[in-house]
Amino acid sequence: MPMRRLVLYALALFAILSTPATAQDSGTIEQRAQDVVAVLQGEAAFEEVFAPAFVAAVPEAQFLAVKGQLEAQLGPLVGLESVEPAGAPGAATIAIRFENSIASGPMQLAAEEPWKIAGLLLNSFVPVGEEELSALEQLQALPGTTNLLFAKLDGSEVLASHNADMPLGIGSTFKLYVLSALARSIANGERDWDDVVPLTERSFPSGQLQNWPEGSPLTLHSLATLMISISDNTATDQLIVELGREAVEAEVIASGHADPEATFPFLTTRETFLLKLTEDEAARAYIDAPLDVRRVSLDGLRDRELDLNDASRVFANGPRLLEIEWFASPADIAGIFTRLAEDPVAREIMAVNTGIGTEPFADWDYAGYKGGSEPGVLNFSWLLRDDAGAYWVLTMGWNDPQAPVSDLRFISIARGLLAEAAEN
Repeated sequence: MPMRRLVLYALALFAILSTPATAQDSGTIEQRAQDVVAVLQGEAAFEEVFAPAFVAAVPEAQFLAVKGQLEAQLGPLVGLESVEPAGAPGAATIAIRFENSIASGPMQLAAEEPWKIAGLLLNSFVPVGEEELSALEQLQALPGTTNLLFAKLDGSEVLASHNADMPLGIGSTFKLYVLSALARSIANGERDWDDVVPLTERSFPSGQLQNWPEGSPLTLHSLATLMISISDNTATDQLIVELGREAVEAEVIASGHADPEATFPFLTTRETFLLKLTEDEAARAYIDAPLDVRRVSLDGLRDRELDLNDASRVFANGPRLLEIEWFASPADIAGIFTRLAEDPVAREIMAVNTGIGTEPFADWDYAGYKGGSEPGVLNFSWLLRDDAGAYWVLTMGWNDPQAPVSDLRFISIARGLLAEAAEN
């Protein structure tokens, strides 16, 4: 499914550079914080406020584009909320108020006069009025339906739990089941990670392989890595075809999924897009049909031409047909992570992209990730390992059929959960 990228905080990354400052007082830091807001409001010159290294890393057009994306999710910019020195010379935490939320994060001034800003990273987004709530309470306050589990995989310790047995649409997180089915097939001696298959499938992005020539040779390891690290939909469909739908469904069952038939037939991404592009009446007929009828109806999609220009039309008007999805509860995600944790190659693949960078996982020995999204659907799921070698799951879901859901708010809540765990 299309996935708004969460890598490096996606919409929120401006820059963060390791240039220490030396002699700024609190007044200088306060002024530079005011200058950030002035640039965002078009009242100050970008290059007069930000250091040359920052400008080279994040050009003004990109900086202002991010401002537009922030306002789209958080409401219009209001002004500076607060700035607090952070201990190190020239370091501070800056908070900027938007209409609906307060965005905050570290700011670092350069080491020499005129003390321009060398680094700025907004990585916390808390709705106005919820500043004192815990991360769990913030998740529970979101519109729509949410779920969460932060616990050891063996269930012996639970840090946070909310609707842990409630299934929700998980978007591209379903690809964990495909990865696990592939790992199981290889462990059983049926395939090898370095087996080469020709590219025969094509789906809508996210991804890259939809633009590759038909017949391109790809190893199973390459397909799996693309599927997990950049959520490549064509790579995913190629693996489902290679393994067979039945094998992936068997893995869903073997993982202990509480209601596997709710997500059967296990759809390819291409089938999901085509079903969502179908007229409402026909799509509803598919949703309401018995499982055996739904299986047969998928045969009619095989010869439908795929026009990549239709990709944006699927979700142009917000959430659409959230009943056509892959479904799992936090407990179900813990089940598939339990199987994936056994395979070292699968763990390496999941660790390529941790979703929100590496800094939030500084206290963990290992972090592997898969997430998924479409308008109205978000899921973030991490397999974690602590210093004692115990595996944990942090999985959180959010569905709202009435409105798009906010990546930024979910990222902030995830970071809050991890920070609270580190404090404990």
